[in-house]
Amino acid sequence: MIHFDEKKLEKLHTASELLDEKYGKEETVSRKKFNEKARAYYYGEILRGRRKELKMTQKELAEKIGTARSYIARIEKGETDIQLSSFLRIADALRIDFSPVFR
Repeated sequence: MIHFDEKKLEKLHTASELLDEKYGKEETVSRKKFNEKARAYYYGEILRGRRKELKMTQKELAEKIGTARSYIARIEKGETDIQLSSFLRIADALRIDFSPVFR
């Protein structure tokens, strides 16, 4: 059985507490900006992972959807605010299916 040191446990912080301390409470402008950047990074990682699964280069993906390679790079790094229409075009080119599944 594992025994934890209660004094050490009291010093631990939740992720929410750390984010509150660094970026402000949930409804503050700075926290909203952080959440937006985090979301952009997350979706960029999903798209990059899928592109690599398909062994496709950024240039090939860009050509497939009619945009610049640098735009794909910025999306994958979470450095740009992507419109839903662009996200769906990229997802379609990467054969990511968002169809509802009914059981």
